[in-house]
Order: sequence, then C-alpha cells, then structure tokens
Amino acid sequence: MDEPLTVLIPVAAVWVAASVVADGLPRLDRARALRRRTGWLSALVLAGLALTAAVLAVGLQSAGATALDRAAAGLTLAAAPALAVAVCTVRRVRWLRAGAGAFAAAPDTPAPHGLRAAAAHPLIVLPLQVTALAAVGAVLPATGVDLFATPAVAGPAITVAVLGVIAIGVRHALRHNRLAERALPPAATVSARAGRPLHV
Repeated sequence: MDEPLTVLIPVAAVWVAASVVADGLPRLDRARALRRRTGWLSALVLAGLALTAAVLAVGLQSAGATALDRAAAGLTLAAAPALAVAVCTVRRVRWLRAGAGAFAAAPDTPAPHGLRAAAAHPLIVLPLQVTALAAVGAVLPATGVDLFATPAVAGPAITVAVLGVIAIGVRHALRHNRLAERALPPAATVSARAGRPLHV
C-alpha cells in the first residue's frame, strides 16, 4: 500500500463513519438510543478532527515530499468543512446529547420530535458529510484515480460535487423542517399553515 494511503484511509474512514452515524440520528425514536448514538458521534468527530489537524500540522511544518506531506496536500480541501464541524457540529452534538440524557432515564422513553428535529439540523449532518466527501476525494488521487488531473474531467467532476453538496443540504433542510413541524403543538401547526398563503 502506498504510504499516503496509510495516512489518508484512516482519516477518511473516521469521517465517513461519523457522517453515517449523524445521518441516522433523526430516525432514532428512543431517547436512550439517541443519547448512546450521540456519544459515538462525539467520539468519531473528535477523532476525525484530531487526525485531520495532526496530518495538516505535520504537513505544514515539513518542507519535504514525505508521505505525510502528500497526505496533507490531499487533505487541504477537507480543512474548511472540518473547521465548520469544529465550530458548529461539536456544540450542537453536545447539546443534543445533554437533551437526550434528560429523557433517557427509562429505556423505552420516546425521543421527542423536538430532539429528533435538532438531530436532523443541517449544521450537524451537512458539515460532516462534506468533510467525508473531501476526505474520500483526497484518497482517490493517492490510489491513482485523479479526477482533477485532466481539465476535461475536472470541470464535470467539480460540477457534480457541488450539485451533490446542494442536494445533501436540501435533503437535510427538508427533513429538519418536517420534524420541526411535528414538534409544534397542533394549534400552532394549523395557524402556521393557514398563515403561509398570506405571507408572500
């Protein structure tokens, strides 16, 4: 196995696992399961941030062409979404874990729709999935599949990546809004729906 791959594959695997766990949070209908899964997510997110920061820091400090330097160059694209994870996602996951812990005294306590709506918030899932895509994109050139080496392929690849990120964001926004509507009292839901045609 090529040396950069030995560095990049664990980083990408952690981010992909974190994005999969985060995507499944809103489907959990028990508070205890939600609290346990947010604990796993916190551990994966912190591991991903630590690994990414370590690779980038070593790559910046070194001026050579070592495996860590090449791995850091590949992970440069993941730095911005990883920063968004550190700023937005970590805090929201901590709040979500604390909120689920308040309802998790009994094993079968249902997770309120408000908690599930918070779990579906785009600022939890979207930065994680964008970071996972960027990390996987860093692995591909190390395996010999460089989509950005040829200009004829680079343009469509970038377009598909941007459209994919937009589609992921729209999906999470719609799911968050649907769960947030369920969390509203029935009277508030009816009045909100009645008022929508009037507010153009």
